[in-house]
Amino acid sequence: MSSTDGGNVADESVAREAAEVAVELSEDDGRGDSRRVAGRLRAVADRAGAALTGVTATARRGAGGARRGADTAARRSAATARRGAGTAGRGVTAGLNWLTAQVVAMGPRLRIRDQAALRARFPGKSDDEIAQLLVERAARAAATVGGTTGAWAALPALPAFPAEVAAETLAVVGIEVKLIAELHEVYGMAAQGSATQRARAYLGSWATRRGVYQVDEGLLLIAGSPLARQLARRLAWRVRRSTFALAPLFTGAVAGAMINRRETRRLGHQIRDELRQRRTTFTATVVQ
Repeated sequence: MSSTDGGNVADESVAREAAEVAVELSEDDGRGDSRRVAGRLRAVADRAGAALTGVTATARRGAGGARRGADTAARRSAATARRGAGTAGRGVTAGLNWLTAQVVAMGPRLRIRDQAALRARFPGKSDDEIAQLLVERAARAAATVGGTTGAWAALPALPAFPAEVAAETLAVVGIEVKLIAELHEVYGMAAQGSATQRARAYLGSWATRRGVYQVDEGLLLIAGSPLARQLARRLAWRVRRSTFALAPLFTGAVAGAMINRRETRRLGHQIRDELRQRRTTFTATVVQ
Protein backbone atom coordinates (compact mmCIF):
# COMPACT_ATOMS: atom_id res chain seq x y z
CA MET A 1 0.00 0.00 0.00
CA SER A 2 1.39 3.40 -0.89
CA SER A 3 1.74 6.22 1.63
CA THR A 4 -1.01 8.04 -0.18
CA ASP A 5 -3.32 5.09 0.25
CA GLY A 6 -2.44 4.93 3.93
CA GLY A 7 -3.30 8.59 4.33
CA ASN A 8 -6.65 8.05 2.67
CA VAL A 9 -7.42 5.17 5.00
CA ALA A 10 -6.52 7.33 8.01
CA ASP A 11 -8.71 10.14 6.70
CA GLU A 12 -11.65 7.80 6.18
CA SER A 13 -11.26 6.47 9.71
CA VAL A 14 -11.48 10.00 11.14
CA ALA A 15 -14.70 10.71 9.22
CA ARG A 16 -16.18 7.33 10.13
CA GLU A 17 -15.38 7.66 13.84
CA ALA A 18 -16.76 11.21 13.97
CA ALA A 19 -19.98 10.12 12.26
CA GLU A 20 -20.44 7.29 14.75
CA VAL A 21 -19.97 9.65 17.69
CA ALA A 22 -22.44 12.16 16.24
CA VAL A 23 -25.09 9.49 15.67
CA GLU A 24 -24.59 7.88 19.08
CA LEU A 25 -24.93 11.16 20.94
CA SER A 26 -27.85 12.42 18.87
CA GLU A 27 -29.91 9.27 19.30
CA ASP A 28 -28.94 8.82 22.95
CA ASP A 29 -30.33 12.24 23.87
CA GLY A 30 -26.81 13.54 24.44
CA ARG A 31 -26.73 11.88 27.86
CA GLY A 32 -24.58 8.84 27.31
CA ASP A 33 -21.92 7.61 29.70
CA SER A 34 -19.47 10.49 30.13
CA ARG A 35 -16.40 8.26 30.12
CA ARG A 36 -17.51 6.51 26.96
CA VAL A 37 -18.22 9.85 25.26
CA ALA A 38 -14.82 11.19 26.30
CA GLY A 39 -13.14 8.03 25.05
CA ARG A 40 -14.85 8.17 21.66
CA LEU A 41 -14.01 11.84 21.21
CA ARG A 42 -10.43 11.19 22.31
CA ALA A 43 -10.20 8.51 19.61
CA VAL A 44 -11.38 11.01 17.00
CA ALA A 45 -8.80 13.51 18.24
CA ASP A 46 -6.01 10.92 18.15
CA ARG A 47 -6.86 9.88 14.59
CA ALA A 48 -7.17 13.51 13.55
CA GLY A 49 -3.82 14.30 15.14
CA ALA A 50 -2.10 11.53 13.21
CA ALA A 51 -3.64 12.70 9.94
CA LEU A 52 -2.89 16.37 10.61
CA THR A 53 0.77 15.70 11.36
CA GLY A 54 1.66 15.39 7.71
CA VAL A 55 -0.69 18.18 6.66
CA THR A 56 0.74 20.72 9.10
CA ALA A 57 4.43 19.75 8.89
CA THR A 58 5.02 22.20 6.09
CA ALA A 59 3.12 24.86 8.01
CA ARG A 60 5.40 24.51 11.03
CA ARG A 61 8.48 24.83 8.86
CA GLY A 62 6.94 27.86 7.22
CA ALA A 63 6.12 29.42 10.59
CA GLY A 64 9.73 29.03 11.68
CA GLY A 65 10.85 30.75 8.50
CA ALA A 66 8.39 33.55 9.13
CA ARG A 67 9.79 34.17 12.61
CA ARG A 68 13.35 34.26 11.34
CA GLY A 69 12.26 36.61 8.61
CA ALA A 70 10.73 38.93 11.19
CA ASP A 71 13.99 39.02 13.18
CA THR A 72 15.95 40.16 10.17
CA ALA A 73 13.27 42.27 8.55
CA ALA A 74 15.36 45.41 8.94
CA ARG A 75 18.14 43.85 6.91
CA ARG A 76 16.07 41.96 4.36
CA SER A 77 13.39 43.03 2.01
CA ALA A 78 9.75 43.22 3.12
CA ALA A 79 8.90 40.86 0.28
CA THR A 80 10.92 38.06 1.90
CA ALA A 81 9.10 38.51 5.20
CA ARG A 82 5.75 38.44 3.46
CA ARG A 83 6.68 35.20 1.70
CA GLY A 84 7.56 33.63 5.06
CA ALA A 85 4.26 34.69 6.58
CA GLY A 86 2.47 33.42 3.52
CA THR A 87 4.05 29.99 3.98
CA ALA A 88 2.77 29.84 7.58
CA GLY A 89 -0.68 30.91 6.45
CA ARG A 90 -0.75 28.12 3.90
CA GLY A 91 -0.36 25.64 6.75
CA VAL A 92 -3.53 26.90 8.42
CA THR A 93 -5.29 26.78 5.05
CA ALA A 94 -4.09 23.20 4.54
CA GLY A 95 -5.51 22.23 7.92
CA LEU A 96 -8.86 23.80 7.10
CA ASN A 97 -8.90 22.10 3.70
CA TRP A 98 -8.25 18.77 5.41
CA LEU A 99 -11.08 19.40 7.85
CA THR A 100 -13.45 20.33 5.02
CA ALA A 101 -12.61 17.05 3.28
CA GLN A 102 -13.39 15.14 6.49
CA VAL A 103 -16.78 16.82 6.81
CA VAL A 104 -17.63 15.92 3.21
CA ALA A 105 -16.50 12.32 3.81
CA MET A 106 -18.48 12.15 7.06
CA GLY A 107 -21.79 13.19 5.48
CA PRO A 108 -22.77 9.88 3.81
CA ARG A 109 -21.75 7.98 6.96
CA LEU A 110 -24.33 9.69 9.18
CA ARG A 111 -27.32 7.44 9.84
CA ILE A 112 -30.44 9.43 8.95
CA ARG A 113 -33.83 8.19 10.13
CA ASP A 114 -36.61 8.62 7.60
CA GLN A 115 -40.07 10.01 8.33
CA ALA A 116 -41.57 6.60 9.13
CA ALA A 117 -38.74 5.72 11.53
CA LEU A 118 -39.03 9.06 13.31
CA ARG A 119 -42.78 8.72 13.76
CA ALA A 120 -42.28 5.21 15.10
CA ARG A 121 -39.61 6.48 17.48
CA PHE A 122 -41.94 9.23 18.77
CA PRO A 123 -45.42 7.69 18.60
CA GLY A 124 -48.37 10.01 19.06
CA LYS A 125 -46.31 13.13 18.46
CA SER A 126 -47.11 15.69 15.78
CA ASP A 127 -44.49 16.64 13.22
CA ASP A 128 -43.83 19.91 15.04
CA GLU A 129 -43.42 18.08 18.33
CA ILE A 130 -41.02 15.58 16.77
CA ALA A 131 -39.04 18.44 15.24
CA GLN A 132 -38.75 20.17 18.61
CA LEU A 133 -37.59 16.95 20.26
CA LEU A 134 -34.94 16.49 17.57
CA VAL A 135 -33.70 20.04 18.06
CA GLU A 136 -33.46 19.67 21.83
CA ARG A 137 -31.69 16.33 21.64
CA ALA A 138 -29.19 17.67 19.11
CA ALA A 139 -28.59 20.71 21.33
CA ARG A 140 -27.91 18.47 24.32
CA ALA A 141 -25.61 16.28 22.24
CA ALA A 142 -23.65 19.31 21.04
CA ALA A 143 -23.42 20.57 24.62
CA THR A 144 -22.03 17.20 25.69
CA VAL A 145 -19.32 17.45 23.05
CA GLY A 146 -18.50 21.02 24.05
CA GLY A 147 -18.29 20.16 27.72
CA THR A 148 -16.15 17.08 27.11
CA THR A 149 -13.65 18.68 24.77
CA GLY A 150 -13.62 21.89 26.81
CA ALA A 151 -12.24 19.90 29.73
CA TRP A 152 -9.19 19.13 27.62
CA ALA A 153 -8.15 22.75 28.26
CA ALA A 154 -5.95 21.39 31.04
CA LEU A 155 -3.27 21.11 28.38
CA PRO A 156 -0.60 23.77 29.07
CA ALA A 157 -0.55 24.90 25.45
CA LEU A 158 -2.45 24.18 22.27
CA PRO A 159 -0.96 24.08 18.77
CA ALA A 160 -2.25 26.39 16.03
CA PHE A 161 -4.63 23.80 14.58
CA PRO A 162 -5.02 21.18 17.33
CA ALA A 163 -6.49 17.76 16.86
CA GLU A 164 -8.79 18.56 19.77
CA VAL A 165 -10.40 21.39 17.80
CA ALA A 166 -10.79 19.09 14.79
CA ALA A 167 -12.50 16.43 16.91
CA GLU A 168 -14.90 18.91 18.52
CA THR A 169 -15.70 20.49 15.17
CA LEU A 170 -16.34 17.20 13.36
CA ALA A 171 -18.57 15.83 16.13
CA VAL A 172 -20.74 18.95 16.37
CA VAL A 173 -21.02 19.38 12.60
CA GLY A 174 -22.09 15.74 12.37
CA ILE A 175 -24.75 16.28 15.03
CA GLU A 176 -26.05 19.38 13.26
CA VAL A 177 -26.08 17.86 9.78
CA LYS A 178 -27.96 14.81 11.09
CA LEU A 179 -30.45 17.16 12.74
CA ILE A 180 -30.98 19.09 9.50
CA ALA A 181 -31.48 15.90 7.50
CA GLU A 182 -34.02 14.50 9.95
CA LEU A 183 -35.92 17.79 10.09
CA HIS A 184 -36.27 17.57 6.31
CA GLU A 185 -37.57 14.02 6.75
CA VAL A 186 -40.10 15.06 9.41
CA TYR A 187 -41.63 17.68 7.13
CA GLY A 188 -41.64 15.43 4.06
CA MET A 189 -39.00 17.45 2.22
CA ALA A 190 -36.10 15.01 2.16
CA ALA A 191 -33.34 15.52 -0.40
CA GLN A 192 -33.41 13.14 -3.34
CA GLY A 193 -30.65 11.27 -5.15
CA SER A 194 -27.89 8.93 -4.02
CA ALA A 195 -26.60 8.81 -0.46
CA THR A 196 -23.70 11.04 -1.47
CA GLN A 197 -25.97 13.54 -3.23
CA ARG A 198 -28.29 13.72 -0.24
CA ALA A 199 -25.37 14.14 2.15
CA ARG A 200 -23.94 16.99 0.06
CA ALA A 201 -27.34 18.64 -0.04
CA TYR A 202 -27.61 18.57 3.74
CA LEU A 203 -24.03 19.81 4.10
CA GLY A 204 -25.02 22.71 1.88
CA SER A 205 -28.04 23.30 4.08
CA TRP A 206 -25.77 23.36 7.12
CA ALA A 207 -23.35 25.78 5.45
CA THR A 208 -26.02 28.20 4.27
CA ARG A 209 -28.46 27.68 7.16
CA ARG A 210 -31.20 27.21 4.59
CA GLY A 211 -33.37 24.28 3.52
CA VAL A 212 -32.72 22.06 0.51
CA TYR A 213 -34.50 22.91 -2.74
CA GLN A 214 -35.33 20.50 -5.56
CA VAL A 215 -35.73 21.64 -9.18
CA ASP A 216 -37.56 19.80 -11.94
CA GLU A 217 -34.41 18.25 -13.39
CA GLY A 218 -33.67 16.62 -10.03
CA LEU A 219 -30.64 18.83 -9.35
CA LEU A 220 -30.20 19.65 -5.68
CA LEU A 221 -29.74 23.35 -5.11
CA ILE A 222 -28.94 25.25 -1.95
CA ALA A 223 -30.03 28.84 -1.50
CA GLY A 224 -27.02 31.12 -1.04
CA SER A 225 -23.44 31.15 -2.30
CA PRO A 226 -21.68 28.17 -3.94
CA LEU A 227 -21.36 25.20 -1.61
CA ALA A 228 -17.57 24.80 -1.43
CA ARG A 229 -16.88 28.43 -0.61
CA GLN A 230 -19.72 28.72 1.88
CA LEU A 231 -18.80 25.42 3.54
CA ALA A 232 -15.21 26.60 4.02
CA ARG A 233 -16.39 29.87 5.54
CA ARG A 234 -18.80 28.16 7.91
CA LEU A 235 -16.15 25.65 8.98
CA ALA A 236 -13.65 28.44 9.65
CA TRP A 237 -16.25 30.07 11.91
CA ARG A 238 -16.98 26.73 13.56
CA VAL A 239 -13.25 26.17 14.21
CA ARG A 240 -12.98 29.55 15.93
CA ARG A 241 -15.93 28.61 18.14
CA SER A 242 -14.32 25.25 18.97
CA THR A 243 -11.05 26.95 19.84
CA PHE A 244 -12.88 29.23 22.27
CA ALA A 245 -14.35 26.15 23.94
CA LEU A 246 -10.80 24.99 24.66
CA ALA A 247 -10.06 28.02 26.81
CA PRO A 248 -7.53 27.53 29.64
CA LEU A 249 -8.21 26.62 33.28
CA PHE A 250 -11.24 24.44 32.46
CA THR A 251 -13.51 27.43 31.82
CA GLY A 252 -13.83 26.03 28.30
CA ALA A 253 -15.93 23.08 29.54
CA VAL A 254 -18.71 25.38 30.70
CA ALA A 255 -18.38 27.80 27.80
CA GLY A 256 -18.21 25.01 25.22
CA ALA A 257 -21.35 23.32 26.50
CA MET A 258 -23.30 26.56 26.72
CA ILE A 259 -22.26 27.91 23.31
CA ASN A 260 -22.79 24.61 21.50
CA ARG A 261 -26.22 24.12 23.02
CA ARG A 262 -27.31 27.64 22.09
CA GLU A 263 -25.95 27.61 18.53
CA THR A 264 -27.21 24.13 17.65
CA ARG A 265 -30.67 24.98 18.99
CA ARG A 266 -30.67 28.22 17.01
CA LEU A 267 -29.71 26.43 13.79
CA GLY A 268 -32.35 23.75 14.35
CA HIS A 269 -35.10 26.31 14.95
CA GLN A 270 -34.06 28.26 11.87
CA ILE A 271 -34.24 25.22 9.60
CA ARG A 272 -37.43 23.95 11.27
CA ASP A 273 -39.21 27.28 10.86
CA GLU A 274 -38.27 27.55 7.20
CA LEU A 275 -39.39 23.99 6.41
CA ARG A 276 -42.63 24.46 8.32
CA GLN A 277 -43.37 27.70 6.49
CA ARG A 278 -42.49 26.17 3.15
CA ARG A 279 -44.82 23.23 3.74
CA THR A 280 -47.62 25.55 4.83
CA THR A 281 -47.18 27.68 1.71
CA PHE A 282 -47.07 24.61 -0.53
CA THR A 283 -50.22 23.15 1.06
CA ALA A 284 -52.09 26.42 0.73
CA THR A 285 -51.08 26.64 -2.94
CA VAL A 286 -52.30 23.10 -3.66
CA VAL A 287 -55.62 23.68 -1.86
CA GLN A 288 -56.30 26.82 -3.87
